Amino acid sequence: VLIAVAGPLAFGGAWSAWLYKALVLLVIACPCALVVSTPVTVVSGLAAAARAGILVKGGVWLERGRLLKAVALDKTGTLTRGQPALTDAFALGALSVDEALRLAASLDDASTHPVARAVVAGWRTRDAQSTQGALLAVDDFAVLNGLGVKGRIAGEVWHLGNHRLVESLGVCSPDLEARLATLETQGKTAIVLCSPREAVALFAVADAVRPESADAVRTLKQLGVTPVMLTGDNPATARAIAAQLGIDDARGNLLPQDKQDAVADLSARHGMTAMVGDGVNDAPALARADIGFAMGAAGTATALETADVAIMDDDPRKIAAFVGLSRKVSAVLMQNIALALGIKAVFLVLALAGEATLWMAVFADVGASLLVVANGLRVRRHFGSVPASVRN
Repeated sequence: VLIAVAGPLAFGGAWSAWLYKALVLLVIACPCALVVSTPVTVVSGLAAAARAGILVKGGVWLERGRLLKAVALDKTGTLTRGQPALTDAFALGALSVDEALRLAASLDDASTHPVARAVVAGWRTRDAQSTQGALLAVDDFAVLNGLGVKGRIAGEVWHLGNHRLVESLGVCSPDLEARLATLETQGKTAIVLCSPREAVALFAVADAVRPESADAVRTLKQLGVTPVMLTGDNPATARAIAAQLGIDDARGNLLPQDKQDAVADLSARHGMTAMVGDGVNDAPALARADIGFAMGAAGTATALETADVAIMDDDPRKIAAFVGLSRKVSAVLMQNIALALGIKAVFLVLALAGEATLWMAVFADVGASLLVVANGLRVRRHFGSVPASVRN
């Protein structure tokens, strides 16, 4: 209106010429290309991620991925297969190994933790070759987050859990400490069966490292992202697994609250921080992280609900793939914005100079919209350049 009315009054000339120029500017000013550039690009990125088995709960998480500076990774079920097997069983008191293992399996039968399932599976294997009988009834069962489990069997309270649980019960001894240290330095997870008076049996389980984990850690480092291991397992086991994978910072004996605090510390030290986990114990840390990743195949419902991104095939390499996709989306977004504004700026100058026609303005508007849409759709082919093992 200003150009159409003030133009002829201030500068003279035909009213029709200034009206035509005003219409040209009106068409050029249409923000279609700028508005459509972001949703098309982000949706293309979400579609590419979904095709690669990475489910993202919203575009905001995809856009944040490029800013990640540190990634905290849980050990069991994330960097390892999450299918530990019973490897050692020692009697420490009057009970025999078979009796102690039966008690331990009875306590762990109600737990879904991978270590607990390994104990139960180990008992079933031995039970098939003996006459131990069925599992014992457990009353007052309770999960001690980050420590183990407890329950009442035949009127007596039993505890089964990690090194920290033994310390908290006050039944640790120099001999038990030495046995625990030996198992832990071998990269095994040690658990102890305790009566109210003493530790009566020691078990160890081992979990194989995922073959993809070393590649995942190496790729994250190449992207400038610092990997950190957080686990409720003992520090010695954590260091042993971390050494195999090339992780320099491994923190063990962490309760759920400790993991949450560790993520907060990493965020303060490094900046944008992600958490990767699969269990209930990881939920507080997943919620505290700037981006939470859940292992979709082995993950619990709590972890999947809390996380912002789900890795459907539990391949840790897709954490780095997600960061790469986020950076690609950001780059294309910048290209689209520059393209949309650049074309508008050129035709704005031409219109003010009287060189642009109405059909040229229409071409600039519709053409720019088509260009940014076509450019945004390129993101769908992002995973076409990565190995099939990562893409599938």
